[in-house]
Amino acid sequence: MERFEQFKKLIGSPKKIVITTHYKPDADALGSSLALANYFTAKGHSVSVISPSDYPDFLYWMDGNSEVINFKDGKERTCGVLIDKADLIFCIDFNSLKRINSLGELVLKAGAKKVLIDHHLDPEHFADFELWSTKAAASAELVYQLIVDLGDRHMITPSIADSLYAGIMTDTGQFKHPNTTKNVHYVTAELMDLGADVSKVGALIYDNNSLHRLKFLGFALSKKLIVMSEYRTAYFAISAKELKQFHFKTGDTEGLVNYALSLKNIVLAAVIIERPDAIRLSLRSRGTFSVNNFARKHFNGGGHSNAAGGTSNMTHEETVKKFISILKDYQEKLNSNYN
Repeated sequence: MERFEQFKKLIGSPKKIVITTHYKPDADALGSSLALANYFTAKGHSVSVISPSDYPDFLYWMDGNSEVINFKDGKERTCGVLIDKADLIFCIDFNSLKRINSLGELVLKAGAKKVLIDHHLDPEHFADFELWSTKAAASAELVYQLIVDLGDRHMITPSIADSLYAGIMTDTGQFKHPNTTKNVHYVTAELMDLGADVSKVGALIYDNNSLHRLKFLGFALSKKLIVMSEYRTAYFAISAKELKQFHFKTGDTEGLVNYALSLKNIVLAAVIIERPDAIRLSLRSRGTFSVNNFARKHFNGGGHSNAAGGTSNMTHEETVKKFISILKDYQEKLNSNYN
């Protein structure tokens, strides 16, 4: 972090702190936010965590979950007051204020100092302090390092360690993705030493399915998986009607895109889902094919080189047709990437 000593001095006395993260937070976003919130609370600060939306119930076990304020749950006024009175606003696991929708307007206008902690490509640089690195596999890795750099490793409790471990475990695809570095294993080992229960966390996230979700996965794999071998591409297109059929709730499509990418000979995988606010795309790739660039160019999105997301304001059917139509422009690159 640039100007680290200035930041350290700033948090040296009790402050009113707001921590927020991206829309539909995942384990890294929520785990990093709650870990940081618990740490700052223990340091004597007044801390509020605001989520722009709901999130999967398999994350409810995280310490501090019950105190998270859902901006979309009729709490806009409450959030506005907290942000207006904040001394510091931490933006965790996103680097563009559009990722938190209308909440971003409140953050932008706030007089508080802003702190960015993130590992995604191409940040907006809207914050006063940045702890940003694309070398980090997860924002949780950066939060851990921040606490250590502040001289407070001893303040990482088992519950904080659990939340940070969850973020790292999920953002590395259970330590299978190329972002699983030597430092990832080092930080994971340190978190285990500090009390992270890796077996418990793994079970709570991956072995906590509802019957409806398993039936949905079976339906998606047997009926909705499309493979386009000539483009080394596989995708799922899921309509709102189909989600309703399986009593969909937030988190039920988590990891679906990875099934498409797991296919032999596939370089690009996608899930195209019809949501009430927009059509959402989740993209994954192998090798040097950048879904970050793909999403930014065609679907108003971004993320990492091999994992990104996007949105479309067209209909679900139109979005699927657009996705298919542009693949021909990438056919050579997809095939050469595989080779």
